[in-house]
Amino acid sequence: MKIQTVEQLKEFSQLFNTSLDKQEKKVLVCAGTGCVAGGSIEIYNKLKKLIESRGLLVGVELTEEKQGIGLKKSGCHGFCEMGPLVRIEPYGYLYLKVQVEDCEDIVETTLMKGQPVERLMYRWKEKTYATQEEIPFYKKQTRLVLENCGHIDAESIQEYIAKDGYKALAKALHEMKPEEICKLISDSNLRGRGGGGFPAGKKWSQVLAQNSDIKYVVCNGDEGDPGAFMDRSIMEGDPHRMIEGMIIAGFATGSCEGYIYVRAEYPLAVERLRIAIEQAREYGILGKNILNSGFDFDIYINQGAGAFVCGEGSALTASIEGNRGMPRVKPPRTVEAGLWGKPTVLNNVETFANVPQIINKGSEWYKSIGPEKSPGTKAFALTGNVNNTGLIEVPMGTTLREIIFEIGGGIKDNKKFKAVQIGGPSGGCLTEEHLDLPLDFDSLKKVGAMIGSGGLVVMDEDTCMVEVARFFMNFTQNESCGKCVPCREGTKRMLEILEKIVAGKGVPEDLDLLLDLADTISSTALCGLGKTAAFPVVSTLKYFKDEYLAHVLEKRCPSKTCQALKCIEINKALCKGCSKCTRVCPVNAIEGKIKEPYTINQQKCIKCGACLQSCPFSAIEEV
Repeated sequence: MKIQTVEQLKEFSQLFNTSLDKQEKKVLVCAGTGCVAGGSIEIYNKLKKLIESRGLLVGVELTEEKQGIGLKKSGCHGFCEMGPLVRIEPYGYLYLKVQVEDCEDIVETTLMKGQPVERLMYRWKEKTYATQEEIPFYKKQTRLVLENCGHIDAESIQEYIAKDGYKALAKALHEMKPEEICKLISDSNLRGRGGGGFPAGKKWSQVLAQNSDIKYVVCNGDEGDPGAFMDRSIMEGDPHRMIEGMIIAGFATGSCEGYIYVRAEYPLAVERLRIAIEQAREYGILGKNILNSGFDFDIYINQGAGAFVCGEGSALTASIEGNRGMPRVKPPRTVEAGLWGKPTVLNNVETFANVPQIINKGSEWYKSIGPEKSPGTKAFALTGNVNNTGLIEVPMGTTLREIIFEIGGGIKDNKKFKAVQIGGPSGGCLTEEHLDLPLDFDSLKKVGAMIGSGGLVVMDEDTCMVEVARFFMNFTQNESCGKCVPCREGTKRMLEILEKIVAGKGVPEDLDLLLDLADTISSTALCGLGKTAAFPVVSTLKYFKDEYLAHVLEKRCPSKTCQALKCIEINKALCKGCSKCTRVCPVNAIEGKIKEPYTINQQKCIKCGACLQSCPFSAIEEV
């Protein structure tokens, strides 16, 4: 089945919409990675079996105008804390933490009778929320890039076309010239969502201006930041939107070939991308003479081995070429000599996914969302010590306070907010004084932080900031490609110092040395990984220097996190001499006599905490 003209695309869109309307009820089972791990495929299969047992049609093809239940495997709904998730339309019900045994109740109560299963609905502060849109986690968001994730079948090009999919492509191919597309993207001020924030339209215009018969479009789906899964969710839940943006970029810059670089650790994203590309070829959206425009374009998937450094442009293109993923000295830049030495447009998944709506609705519409210099929305992966974790999308300029305390529902267990790590291992820590700081490229740069790909790790009062710095430095040091000395050796030295500090062996001079090393590495490293590697250390030293001093001068971890600095003692006034603690101590560090207060030999104690749990009188405590 090939769509050969714009008129045919419109006809198919109407046909698929009509068929969708025939599905009086739609069941969208979250089939994103998180929910799949929680058993959502088993839930899907059980629902299918139960619905069919009642004589109803399931999974009707949109080319058939038949009534039935639209049972679908959707992409990530975003509310990962509450998965597996099931949405029921037209009611808008969102069922949380669904198990296979709940399927009978869902079919009988909701699909057969139209009534909600209240025990599966979201409940917060004595209130039950009937629909998904009412839940505070969703109510405060503006979902543009993620608007289809959780609302359409993730493996259906038909449903994407029904939702005006590839309409922007048709407009670009038949109503616009390449220069006009580049200007529109420039006028919209769309900035790259991969972390750098470079204007996408400027990059496209530079590639268009290159005098070369061969050019490439490359989509960076590597997303190596710990805790980040924005791009993965788009590739899994709405892959055609990203593909449409890539095709438009190809036409705008004179390229006929595109590559999606996605890490092999994203097997579900790879599978959904393969399905989407095969469907697009089958429908004539990819290949020769797309929509009778004379434009040829095709896309290929390249799986990376999971190297963090391959998120950097030149390392990524080297990896696609079959070489070791290592950055090179610039110039020449990627727009001049990228993949196989040819001019290359390189943007990440979220950037390309913004393009179709800008083509359809215009630059002024896009600039009306968020601040003038950083318009549009941004997807974030909200994780850590916050009540509601998951994938969110908010206008640029939204404050940390709104994200953490309104969308995120505040800090877990009513603890105090301490910091948030933003921008992954190359980002910085923001504190309570930054809660009202607008999240956009320029505002964050002023305080020494960066949006990065969009990871937000929230930390509470019990978090040791020295250990946080050590954790991220350990990650960065392991991921260094080793090509340049500042990154290869400098990060190693910084890690050694941090490990010495958390082990209780630090000295005051170590803090100055950390800052000196950070300055040297940032100034001389070859690529972005090295230049930003020290950000977590510099920001934690700036805002939490008292914690570093406690570790170095007092040999104490204020949050009682660092194992080597823990001190476990027995309160003699509470100890009854029962000897239960001596029986669980693996190194015989507890000394004393029955019916007399015991003591802990600190030289033998390994701080395992076994005695803490065994004492029936709460006489043993960390001090």
